[in-house]
Amino acid sequence: METNATTPAAEAAPPPSVLERSLELSVVIADLEKDIDQRLRRMGKNLKMPGFRPGKVPFNVVKQQYGHEAYIDALNESLEKSFGEAVKAQQMRVAGNPRIEPKKTESTTNLEFTAVFEVYPEISITDLKDVEIERPSLEIGASELENTLNVLRKQRVRYEPVDRAAARGDRVTVDFLGKKDGEPFQGGEAKDHPFVLGEGTMLADFEQAVEGLGAGESKTFELTFPADYQAKELAGQSVSFELTVKQVSAAILPEIDTGFAKSLGIADGDVDKMRAEIESNLKREVKSRLKSRVKNQVMDALLKTNPVEVPKALVEAEIERLMHNARQDMEQRSGKKMKDFPMQREWFADQARRRVSLGLVLSEIVKVNELHAKPEQLKSVVEEAAQSYEHPEEIVRWYYAQPQRLAEIEGVVIEDNVVDWALSSARVVDKAIAFDELMGQRG
Repeated sequence: METNATTPAAEAAPPPSVLERSLELSVVIADLEKDIDQRLRRMGKNLKMPGFRPGKVPFNVVKQQYGHEAYIDALNESLEKSFGEAVKAQQMRVAGNPRIEPKKTESTTNLEFTAVFEVYPEISITDLKDVEIERPSLEIGASELENTLNVLRKQRVRYEPVDRAAARGDRVTVDFLGKKDGEPFQGGEAKDHPFVLGEGTMLADFEQAVEGLGAGESKTFELTFPADYQAKELAGQSVSFELTVKQVSAAILPEIDTGFAKSLGIADGDVDKMRAEIESNLKREVKSRLKSRVKNQVMDALLKTNPVEVPKALVEAEIERLMHNARQDMEQRSGKKMKDFPMQREWFADQARRRVSLGLVLSEIVKVNELHAKPEQLKSVVEEAAQSYEHPEEIVRWYYAQPQRLAEIEGVVIEDNVVDWALSSARVVDKAIAFDELMGQRG
């Protein structure tokens, strides 16, 4: 517990919330001085200082050097003990650390303080009987399997130059120069720029101008940038482009054969084995996505039907955690240190508030309805997760080797239990969903 007893507060305190509480704390000066004395004497027994033998430093020297440090440590420990006893006596659930503020007092025997802190909100869970949850369903058949195979083939596409006009699906290599009011503009020029027609990496009007041109052909055309274009100086502006197609290459998809099976990790190239493995993985993925859609609806419904005041301290701590995770993720992606990368707390505020609110609501639901994870549930989830690996038994052992890893699975199981509980009281509407919609594929 930190106190600003010896220094003024650096910033003004935030406005109080309905969860804010305060307690009066008192420290007996005589007891504090006794504690400080004992700390300094213990310190002196092993202290090494130039000019003195170990443990033989005079007490007044020890006090002069370390007296303030001992005072702060003794005061904080006394306040922490006093605060803990006070909140326990009043049966308060404290959220975050208290802010300790010194009080002006004429007492010569006691130091007086005020502890300002937040408590957890009282939550009364509302059932979901008036809420409709849409439960999507999808059966995996031959067409879904072929669709997935085609996606895998497209991921391994190669391109071969062709002597014809460019069409959708072709990869073209172009030179272009853009001009605004007759003058080239920044970012409007490129040499040997490759892109695939129809993938949307270029503006639709640009791609349309390229279609129908063969290698060596040129064209000048007008283009108007969208009003919401990312480069604000070009948004909504009309420009002209000079374009030359350097090469047109057609997409060549791999055949579904032994070589293709081997590229997907099937050592012996057995195509039937490859299809069976893809189908198994696809069913797992579809199951996971269907479950995720339902869970998101349930979580949204729980937050809407159970609005809760969240402790600011918990939100601030969650923002810190999200910022830390974001930096770690950026470092892993870039390979560079991101300690000094500028981040705004506001970027994470909404997400942090939602996560804290949801955590409080879920915690209450789990406690009231006894939805804690059971050992057999943990085992089932771990074994299912391990099935996508070559040696499932090793993955199972890996999870059970560290309590922290198993705790992550426990969180998943508890969320599943909450979803099942919610579905038992909500109005559930089953609805078939298209494969492409579920998998996020368009076009």
